[in-house]
Order: sequence, then structure tokens, then C-alpha cells
Amino acid sequence: MAQKTLLVIVGPTGIGKTSLAIQLASHFKSEILSADSRQFYKEMSIGTAVPTQNELDSVPHHFIHQISIQKDYSVGDFERDALKKLNELFKVHDIVLLVGGSGLYVDAVVYGIDSFPKIRPGLRSELQNEMEERGLNALQEELKLTDPAYYEKVDLKNPHRVLRALEVIRTTGKPFSDFLGKGKAKRPFHSLILGLQAPREVVYDRINARVDKMMASGLLDEVKILKDFEHLNALQTVGYRELLSYLKEETTLDEAISEIKKNTRRF
Repeated sequence: MAQKTLLVIVGPTGIGKTSLAIQLASHFKSEILSADSRQFYKEMSIGTAVPTQNELDSVPHHFIHQISIQKDYSVGDFERDALKKLNELFKVHDIVLLVGGSGLYVDAVVYGIDSFPKIRPGLRSELQNEMEERGLNALQEELKLTDPAYYEKVDLKNPHRVLRALEVIRTTGKPFSDFLGKGKAKRPFHSLILGLQAPREVVYDRINARVDKMMASGLLDEVKILKDFEHLNALQTVGYRELLSYLKEETTLDEAISEIKKNTRRF
């Protein structure tokens, strides 16, 4: 039996991962799994830069617009579902593509997710109450003091990520980062990772143009439709949270767009 290969395409936003994946999938007559955690959601299209309908029609795609923003869907759920789908696809393909997206979700498929301790019941509610009373900044500072390593790499503007780390820290008394990267799971396939790169100024120019195109395509209207769901983790996505701030009159539209461009460069 031929060895099965998962061809993983990663790289910064706007680098051309989707285009390359479609070319390769067409060449190998294969299929694509998306590991972009924000493209999972049916209600979010413009701000998540899902492939166009023509692109989706050109080769089979999986894990795009599969669930509602109101459904809880963790990285563990994705690992389980992606491995199940790969098991099906490798019965008919020697090569399947995985496109990131979200590094955590790519790693979950390729290496497996890390094992975390059971969290004390009620702790998440306590942290959410603290965030409402003291603000996210106070919890960010706690994370900085208790786990500076994770503080340096986490998306600090994503409350879910900050609260998740503090749950583990308060439960165990150990840094969240101590539980990361403890071991690799064995997979019944070989993973070949292709990392795309370009000069920083090229990437930044592409990001700026991409955000401008999103705005011209109606991103603000998309956010307006979803504003009642801003408490959901899905709406903490770059491009949505900045425009939600604008809709709450916390910033100007130009400032919000500038923040989207700046925050997108971090991914």
C-alpha cells in the first residue's frame, strides 16, 4: 500500500495558501481540509476570507461553513472530525491537503492536542465575572505575571484564549505553557509541511489590500448582522471585533480599519 501523505500548507495571511492548495489538489485530483477555525462558521464569510464559490466548486473542500457561530466547537472536536475525514479520504487518495489557518488547529491534526487537567467547576464563570467587573486588561496582567512565555505569544485581545490559560493556571498553580508541546501523537499518515514566505513589505501590502477589499465587499454590513452575537468566541475574530467597537462608537471607522490591518499582521 502506498504511503499516505497529508500535504500541509501554512503561511501568513494573504500569502496565497488557498490558491496554491487548489492548484495542488487539482494536480493530484485530491481534496482540501481547511484548518482555519473561523471559516468553520456559516454566518461568517467576508471577514474570514472563505474561498470564492468558483474556488469551492473547483475541488472538494471540507470544514468550511459547516457549523453555526452558536455551536461550541473546540480544537479537540476538530481534531476528532478531521482525523475521521482523513481516514475516509485516504481510502481513495494517496495525498490530501490541509490548509491553515489556525496554527493550533493544524498542530492538532499533525501532532495531536496537548492534555490538560480537569478544570474546577465554576471557574470559567468566575473568570467571566471578573472580566466584566475588572476588564480584560486586568486578566491580561495576571497572565503576564503567571505565564510570561504564553503571554508573549497568545492573542491577548481574544478573551477566550486568556480565560482558558488562566483556568489552567489557577487550577494547577502551574504556567499554561508547561502543558503545551508535551508529545506528538502517532498518525497513520506522513505529514509534509509547506511553509510559504514573502518579504514583510509584500505581505503587509497584500494584507492592506485584502482588508480594503473586504470592506468594499460589505464586511461592515456582515458585522452589523452579527452584532447581537458579539459575546460569542467566534466574533472575537480579527475584522469583526474591531468593527464591533466602531458600531459601539468606541472608535472611528478609519481607526477600526487601521486596527484590522495591524492585527491581521500578527497572524
